[in-house]
Parts: sequence; C-alpha cells; structure tokens
Amino acid sequence: MTAGNGRTIRISVGGVKLEAELKSNKTADAVLAALPVNAPLNVWGEEFYCKIPGIKDFRETATNQVKVGDVAVWGPGEVLAIFFGRTPMSLGADPVPADRVNVLGRVTGDATQLRQAADATMIRIERVG
Repeated sequence: MTAGNGRTIRISVGGVKLEAELKSNKTADAVLAALPVNAPLNVWGEEFYCKIPGIKDFRETATNQVKVGDVAVWGPGEVLAIFFGRTPMSLGADPVPADRVNVLGRVTGDATQLRQAADATMIRIERVG
C-alpha cells in the first residue's frame, strides 16, 4: 500500500485494482478534482482510456514517449489513458499513444495486470487517502 499523500488514485477495472501516484502539476490537479469517476471503458491495444468531462490539459509534458504504467491525459478528448502494454502504433515493447499526451503519473504496481480485465466495460477511478 502506498502512503496517502493526497495524490494517489485507485484504478478499478473488472477484478483488477491498481494504484497510481500523480505528479504535482495543474493537469493532475484537474483530474484529482474530477474524481471519483465511473465511466465506460475504451480499449486500444493495451491501453485503457475513458472520458473525464471537464478536465483541462495544461500540456506540461506533452509527448509521444510513454512507458508501461504511465497514466496520461489527452486533452482534446478530455480522456485519461492508462498504458499497460503495446498499442496498435507500437513498433517495439513500449506503448505509443495515438497523439501527444500529458503524462501525469505512474501505476505503482504491475500495470500489466490490466490485461486480465481486457473484457471489462466500465472503469472506476477514485482518490485514495
């Protein structure tokens, strides 16, 4: 269990529950303010994403370079993405987002556990502590 610093979130998909630590930036603050969220789950390769209406992406770290376990926001779609493996754009082992994303945190456990929830239809994201 991680220490409750107010920046920890729990991601629940199917029977899988993981925690992630968010960075101290404006986009992460906007996501934290929007929680808890229960949303339809979208799957793109080994990336889960969901819409969180109203979140603003301040583009602090807009990049196409992500790693397994990264939690990111794609601002134009008000979308939160969790990367746990290869995506359709991957050339190697790392996921590649469809567009630049703002990485705002990392899963603290084994993000590849999300593969077990690939047939889930809903995702819950909530603050911890």
